[in-house]
Amino acid sequence: MALTQKEESLIKDLQDQEKLCIDKYNYYAEAAKDQELKNLFNRLKTNEQDHFNALSQILNNETSSINYERLNASQYSPQATYDTTCNAADKEHDKFLCTDCIATEKYVSSAYNNDLFQFASTNVREALNHIQTDEQNHAEMIYKYKSTNGMS
Repeated sequence: MALTQKEESLIKDLQDQEKLCIDKYNYYAEAAKDQELKNLFNRLKTNEQDHFNALSQILNNETSSINYERLNASQYSPQATYDTTCNAADKEHDKFLCTDCIATEKYVSSAYNNDLFQFASTNVREALNHIQTDEQNHAEMIYKYKSTNGMS
């Protein structure tokens, strides 16, 4: 089923959000002080690229072939890096990056939530719901990192 003009516009807006997430995670992976956080941001960047690609498939009416890694926050157990002897400025820096990314993920997840029911196709709604769940998992994974490192 071809997308309506409104549906196509919504997908393109969601792609803009995914592109921002990709760019932000790329930048923050380079800026992070802790290697564990760099690794997390790189993993999330890859997943955001998968989302962008899935949205491209939707635009090309290829919803039956959407397939990408599903992130499960319950399986993420970060290693603590920051303790009482750590560099406080580095910890504050990384805490800021995490807090900003959680806010971004909350915003992007709500965009999917608002747009989801604008689509007639069940396959598209299921794909968008899958991505929305991933966005929530991203925020949870970052929160786990913050909690493990005493940044909450």
